[in-house]
Amino acid sequence: MIASDRIKKHIEVVKELLEDENSINLIEDIAWDIINCYRKGGKVLFCGNGGSAADAQHLAAELSGKFYKVRDPLFAEALHANTSFLTAVANDFGYDVVFQRAVQAKGNEGDVLIGMTTSGTSKNIKNAIIQAKYQKMMTICFTGNNNNLDGICHELIKAPSNDVARIQEVHMLVGHIICEIVEDKLFW
Repeated sequence: MIASDRIKKHIEVVKELLEDENSINLIEDIAWDIINCYRKGGKVLFCGNGGSAADAQHLAAELSGKFYKVRDPLFAEALHANTSFLTAVANDFGYDVVFQRAVQAKGNEGDVLIGMTTSGTSKNIKNAIIQAKYQKMMTICFTGNNNNLDGICHELIKAPSNDVARIQEVHMLVGHIICEIVEDKLFW
């Protein structure tokens, strides 16, 4: 059956993530990088395409609204949410630079940029990461097994899969864990 097969594949990927001590430690490290960013008055920006855009917007809402606790909002924004900006820049300069220009306009030294790409090959995400590093921002990438972002991001969460659906499921799991840690440590 398709349903039980997909659930088994999900469990296999999550189990592989759980058994990777480096990935578990990296999730904690990323959460602390975000905590430290917020403690210094910074913000967290997200970018992604398609389903990753939806995931980025979801995680930005968890930070800026609330996750588990009713608390003060944290500044978190998905850069694709301003469709007028996105479509104007794509039309005038090309889609490969839409997030790069948004980072250039909104990012400051010490802020965090989280680029989400299941393929790991999105040129607009890579360009945004390069721009963010130029602006002395912390860069975090969420990808799958195949990507061209190794060595470009400060920190790279690599879902242990090549299947887009499984990668997105891991990205949301990891994102929710990070949001929970951030909220717990900032609003105890």
